[in-house]
Amino acid sequence: MKFEVDITKFGFLRDLALELGASEVKVIPADEIVVENRVVLKCRVGCKEYGKTLMCPPYAPSVDEFRKILSEYSYALILKFKSQTEATAEIAKLLSKEENDPSLTEEMKQKIRDFWASWKADKRGLVKKICVLEKAAVNKGYTLALGFTTGSCVICDACNVEEKICIHPTEARYSAQAVGINVLQTLENAGMPIPFPFEKNPESFGLVLIT
Repeated sequence: MKFEVDITKFGFLRDLALELGASEVKVIPADEIVVENRVVLKCRVGCKEYGKTLMCPPYAPSVDEFRKILSEYSYALILKFKSQTEATAEIAKLLSKEENDPSLTEEMKQKIRDFWASWKADKRGLVKKICVLEKAAVNKGYTLALGFTTGSCVICDACNVEEKICIHPTEARYSAQAVGINVLQTLENAGMPIPFPFEKNPESFGLVLIT
């Protein structure tokens, strides 16, 4: 099959991803990325970062815009990274709670804060790795290669959203969910499921549209 032949062209990206610490890597047809309008609703309802970063809604491309963009690509690199951040089963169940929740003790609140601080550092590292992979693809002639991460942008402590100008345009990348990608379903379909809710160490996802 054409896909099986073409996929060998991207072995350099797979090898680089593994060198960067990816736990799993695959190249899939771009049309196997699951895009759904309902995903963005989860950004609008319940996400504290909605409207606070330029890499998230309402500033990211709309789902319809992204579908058109995606149709111009043939292949995508999808990868998972095991986070160094750890959370006990007890803390993992508390992560969705607001900090002012009366059921949380001060000790619990501190453990939650520690988790998110560590997770944020992990995410910053992930963005850098995605940019390295994107640049490697560009340097091989795939000049329109473009990377995506998950969750809101964490490069800056506070986004320059009021002026609507990203101050780190070479580093910031859109959130996959922000453009409507159903990350969990895409990974499951590719045979790379991420357990949710997670146990102990969460896994993060990266994507590079190649050509």
